[in-house]
Amino acid sequence: MEHFMWLLKWILKAAIFFTLFAFALNNQQDITVHFFFGTQWRAPQVLVVLLAFTAGLAVGVLGMVPRWWKQRRAASQITGAKKDPEKSDISPQTAPPYGL
Repeated sequence: MEHFMWLLKWILKAAIFFTLFAFALNNQQDITVHFFFGTQWRAPQVLVVLLAFTAGLAVGVLGMVPRWWKQRRAASQITGAKKDPEKSDISPQTAPPYGL
């Protein structure tokens, strides 16, 4: 069963890759991206889509960084409280939940 799941995952990855590859081959025509003040940029459509996806991914990751830092700080305070309960000022009742 484990081998079957491994094979299924690789088939799914290959299908996604070939779908994206076919998309790239079908969208090679140049497009014009118009910016402000009459500035424009001509590039292949697949490059523009890839850059838009990458920019969205970067904005999403950067938007999550403060929350990750906050959770990491809370987790380190909790693990510090478990190691040395006398030196910690966090009690189990006031510790933030992991899921939030």
